[in-house]
Amino acid sequence: MSTLKAPDLSQRPPRSPRVKLGGFVILPRALDKGRAKAAGTAGEYHYACPLDKAFFDFVKIDGDALFEQIQTGKGDWAILEWIHQNGGHKPTAWEIAQWSTFQEIRTQDSIQAKERVIKAVSEINKDRTDILTRFDLLDLDDHVTFGGIA
Repeated sequence: MSTLKAPDLSQRPPRSPRVKLGGFVILPRALDKGRAKAAGTAGEYHYACPLDKAFFDFVKIDGDALFEQIQTGKGDWAILEWIHQNGGHKPTAWEIAQWSTFQEIRTQDSIQAKERVIKAVSEINKDRTDILTRFDLLDLDDHVTFGGIA
């Protein structure tokens, strides 16, 4: 088994929440943040944030137990196999596809949360009216944080 070098999230962002592993959105981003946390290179990113917890809750795994697996240096595929073996929910392919699609198109659940998104977007670029989902906001924030133009 080869081990992966942890990303330095002070130099580049984790993978987009849209990137999939085994059909799951969010998981590759969580793995990047977990590996960076283990290496002390997480920058301002947080492993086991509410977005990561949405994945943990779906497959019914403990974030700390997953972090232990990440710390062993396993690659993405080995981690995915561990999740399939140890998760309390073993979703079918169609459940994974539906959950991932929902996560990607999901907007905020409350007026207060929607207002926070609007405020965050307006701080980046008040003319951006196309940022509607939390994935949109994360991608934009990652892009701008590392030198991109909003």
